[in-house]
Amino acid sequence: MALFKWVTWIFTFHLFVSKPISSNASLSPHELAQIPKNFLESAKKPEIKDWMVGIRRKIHENPELGFEEFETSNLVRDELDQMGIPYKYPVAVTGVVGYIGTGGPPHVRLRGDVEPERPQPVEDVLQVHIEEGNTERVLQVGSQLGEAEKGELITFLRDNKDVFAWSTEEVSGIIVLVFQPAEEGGGGAKKMLDAGVLENVDAIFGLHVSSKYPIGAVAASPGAILAGSGLFEAVISGKGGHAAIPQHTIDPILAASNVIVSLQHLVSREADPLDSQVVTVAKFQGGGAFNVIPDSVTIGGTFRAFSKESFFQLKQRIEEVIKKQASVQRCNATVIFNANDRPFYPVTVNNKNLHKHFQNVAGGMLGVQNIKDFKPVMGAEDFSFFAEAIPGYFFYVGMKEETKGQFESGHSPYFRVNEDILPYGAALHASLATRYLLENPLKSTLPKGSHHDEL
Repeated sequence: MALFKWVTWIFTFHLFVSKPISSNASLSPHELAQIPKNFLESAKKPEIKDWMVGIRRKIHENPELGFEEFETSNLVRDELDQMGIPYKYPVAVTGVVGYIGTGGPPHVRLRGDVEPERPQPVEDVLQVHIEEGNTERVLQVGSQLGEAEKGELITFLRDNKDVFAWSTEEVSGIIVLVFQPAEEGGGGAKKMLDAGVLENVDAIFGLHVSSKYPIGAVAASPGAILAGSGLFEAVISGKGGHAAIPQHTIDPILAASNVIVSLQHLVSREADPLDSQVVTVAKFQGGGAFNVIPDSVTIGGTFRAFSKESFFQLKQRIEEVIKKQASVQRCNATVIFNANDRPFYPVTVNNKNLHKHFQNVAGGMLGVQNIKDFKPVMGAEDFSFFAEAIPGYFFYVGMKEETKGQFESGHSPYFRVNEDILPYGAALHASLATRYLLENPLKSTLPKGSHHDEL
């Protein structure tokens, strides 16, 4: 999905360049309302869409793992160089941060993640689908993109060189382009945040594609929409031996089985039924023979919650249950959370004021009937690091289209992209950024003199 986001992003800036807009504060409501429609009309032009599709496929032909997105980063920097957009590199290993505008407030950020949706080595069926082309991810004003987003972002930039000139000379503010590595599990957003990419930024937007909603529709809601998430792993050690004489062993498989059952009680018996939480054990590794009890077993999984208090209560109880249940079976247990390499994701919370902004922009472009209410789910997104630091907004772009067959969800090995949604993602980001700068020229809370020296 990262590719979809990048394509969207790049195209977004192409739109900026090609659609000069007056920064005059006297713009009428009708003129403001026309901005999203004009961007979408430009994004749907065959030459623009074909270019976006080409960028998306080029990125997708070379899938790279988290913090190893070197070829993708090279492509992004080449496009930025061609458009004369200043940038910083490297940021968080393979990340790129570009700057468009006057350098003064307000600052709005577009984010694109640059790795595939499934950032682990893949085999068999996934290799086939990679050859056919099928991954994506999110965007930012500060916004977040995936494969398609990478391409969209690049396209947005390329098709809007003149708009870039406009935004630099006439509109007060700056758009910060964050090409983020390692979205899928690596916590790349946190590393980008630690590197200062949100310094002096007023707002950030992110997007994700969805096979649940039809093309031409978007889904979003204010408040918490995605859960906080963490991973855990435990090594349960006993004493191995022959399966025919279990009395001479200390069976870690039996101990691990009891641990897994007990972990399920954390949600069913200890959590408030109205406070959504999840504990899932999805990894169980132990033994390699039918008649040998192993010395140890490794289990692992994920835990999720919609509040920080519940999240860390779960973490504490997971460790307690694993260690104490293992001891009941005469085993020892070591519990590893490894938050440094795989950081805990905060709850993704949409800012209420940005929700109104999104409704105005998306409603003007697509019609209010095509803004769907997004019901919170227990999925997680590292855009949450950005939205926790500054006002943020994350939304979904529909890609369901009955005439093109079934589109699977993002983590399916059969996931594929409906490339017809590229213009929608790009135009939405261009519109969100443009309208934000035009409608918030004096609302920045940044200290006087805050600016980006790169400009």
